[in-house]
Amino acid sequence: MTTSNPIIPNRVQNDREKVEELAREVLQFSRDMLSVKMRFLNPALSRLEPISSDWHLATDGVRLLYDPPYVVHTYVREKNRITRNYLHLTLHCVFQHFYVDLRINQMLWNISCDMAVENLITEMNLDCTKVERETRQQEVLEPIRKAIGQLTAEKIYHYLLRNRPKEDTLIHWWKLFMADDHEAWYISSISDEIDEMGDHNSNVAGDSDKTGMTDASNEMSDNPDRLSQQKRQLRDQWEQVSQQIQIDLETFSKKAGDTARGLMQNLAAVNREKYDYASFLKKFASIGEVMQVNDDEFDYIFYTYGLNLCQNVPLIEPLEYKDVKRIKEFVIAIDTSGSVSGELVQSFVQKTYNIMMQQENFFSKINLHIIQCDAVIHEDVKITSKAEFERYLANMVLRGSGGTDFRPVFKRVDEMIRDKEFTNLKGLIYFTDGEGTFPEQQPGYKTAFVFVKDDYKEPQVPAWAIKLVLQKYELEDL
Repeated sequence: MTTSNPIIPNRVQNDREKVEELAREVLQFSRDMLSVKMRFLNPALSRLEPISSDWHLATDGVRLLYDPPYVVHTYVREKNRITRNYLHLTLHCVFQHFYVDLRINQMLWNISCDMAVENLITEMNLDCTKVERETRQQEVLEPIRKAIGQLTAEKIYHYLLRNRPKEDTLIHWWKLFMADDHEAWYISSISDEIDEMGDHNSNVAGDSDKTGMTDASNEMSDNPDRLSQQKRQLRDQWEQVSQQIQIDLETFSKKAGDTARGLMQNLAAVNREKYDYASFLKKFASIGEVMQVNDDEFDYIFYTYGLNLCQNVPLIEPLEYKDVKRIKEFVIAIDTSGSVSGELVQSFVQKTYNIMMQQENFFSKINLHIIQCDAVIHEDVKITSKAEFERYLANMVLRGSGGTDFRPVFKRVDEMIRDKEFTNLKGLIYFTDGEGTFPEQQPGYKTAFVFVKDDYKEPQVPAWAIKLVLQKYELEDL
């Protein structure tokens, strides 16, 4: 393994052939240094094949595309910069930052990803990746860290969406944190979107103009369909690499020490199970018969033809009944202990209301109980209509701030079932931080615990309970 520092005489910096040879040597040296310092990253470092290119420095998840003069000149100016940039783009792949949705704000996403990996590299505190701009980067990141805690790309992105900096500030940040070109990410995303729409004859060049693509895009692939399939396979492969690195770190965490602590936290974030609360809530729906036209089975052509032919006498009547999923009997329990934020509680109830108001998910008459409880029950409000729910939201007051005990809520619900308050209860959702006493016995209805956490640690719940873990920004986006 090569670990000697390349020496580049000034007289050969303009010799193209020699520059290409030296650039390969610099990149190999950088990779070897990272491999020696962080052996757990070998599955990622070994995946990227260096290829000479017109791109200054970029990756498509398979290749490390580099411009030899750029690599050499950067190395001459600041020796550790290329090693840091090599690690930077490798971490983009480990965290699958390249797999993006075209609806994303590309400028904010690029900056967020760069901020996240640059901060992580600084936290690793490796001699071979120390550069001059670290101090200036941390000055920018410190107020963001105070606002959102752990700095992942997703959390930074949503913070920037809510607190949009001025354009000149964004440009300054982009220059301060950028290490590689992200253009390849969006080329692949365009192909994914075309594939999903089934419109393989779309004008890709037109889409490229919208996202700021250049003619260099042609270097990545000439076949959008093939690229789209490769991109999905590539994401799966990097997911496996990311999970393998996480397992290795957890196994040898003591040896990795402080160097890998931040990486472990970020891997826990990227490898955690992702949840869709709207779909999750619909699982608690009960089937109900609703009198409405079944548009899927009714033919309006014959209906209107009969009205015209037979003087307003239809030849076919609409099918009046359709089985749809509607929430009918339901319980929302709210943990009002001191460790649960009142703002988050109100946001959770509001978002639940918004989802339930969708036509396919709501009965005109419902039987919904909202129970507030810490160690004891403080409030039990019955809601039977949309108007009552809206009044509750407008006048909602959180009660309690003591310890957390989940058992009183389950006892109350069991009593209501015995008293025939519920005849077809389908589910209980408990919004909490998870630090409480669970019932010993499994209830006779579906139960879900919803957690909103700043970190990515998976809370423990009984085997019979459904668990849903959301980040604050995910709750805000519902």
